[in-house]
Amino acid sequence: MAENMFGNTMWAGHWLWMLVVAILFVIPVWRICQRIGYPGWLGILILIPMVNLVLLYFIAFSAWPSDTDAAKRS
Repeated sequence: MAENMFGNTMWAGHWLWMLVVAILFVIPVWRICQRIGYPGWLGILILIPMVNLVLLYFIAFSAWPSDTDAAKRS
């Protein structure tokens, strides 16, 4: 009875699926952060529960550096 009731739940396909999902979420957020004037690495924060909500609200309601740069130029 060496095997528990969960068995071998972390098989290779599971890790591959987690990687695909992470890439599908991180790349668009990385690009959004870069386009609005923030460092792209903030996109990695989208993978952390609760921090991702803070990041989304921060992006939605803060003044974007790219908007302030455009306003200064005109």
